[in-house]
Amino acid sequence: MLAANWHTTPMQNGTLLAAVDLGSNSFRLEIGRYDHGHIQRVEYLKEGVRQGGGLGEDRNLSDVAMQRGWDCLARFAERIKGFQRTQVRAVATQTLREARNRDVFIQKAQLILGFPIEVISGLEEARLIYQGVSRLLPQSDERRLVVDIGGRSTEIIMGQGFQAKAMDSFRLGSVAWSERVCPCRVQNRRDCRASGAG
Repeated sequence: MLAANWHTTPMQNGTLLAAVDLGSNSFRLEIGRYDHGHIQRVEYLKEGVRQGGGLGEDRNLSDVAMQRGWDCLARFAERIKGFQRTQVRAVATQTLREARNRDVFIQKAQLILGFPIEVISGLEEARLIYQGVSRLLPQSDERRLVVDIGGRSTEIIMGQGFQAKAMDSFRLGSVAWSERVCPCRVQNRRDCRASGAG
């Protein structure tokens, strides 16, 4: 994600950059240092907030799920204190695309984090995924298929080099699927089998 966001932005060597990803399963913070056209990771934090599991049938996030997210972002904010706005990009994905009360969550989340949070489209998520993956793999002119299975969405991208050629995003992920298979939202396979849903 870091490489995808700032690859073409002129900046001084040694500049620190931060990417915040508000996913359905986990929130992630990645901090990197720009050095001669490349970004070297210096810190990576991941917290399993399972916000997607807090999305009810009415498509509203529960108070508990929102609080888990806010608490996590407060910890992230401590790590990026002193960063300028141009050094940080924060994006939210499928759960907050779906949530009817997302504005309630986002408004407070931005105050806590100290930076704007953008709810991106499924296609933009797919593009960023491909950009990130393509820069981690050895350079090649061969066509590549990238599939990312998230908590509430799955992105499929066909690309070549650093360019995504075709992509789509589907509202189906690990959290959403587990809720369909096991609507009682049990936490492990043993309980799921016992409930008769597994």
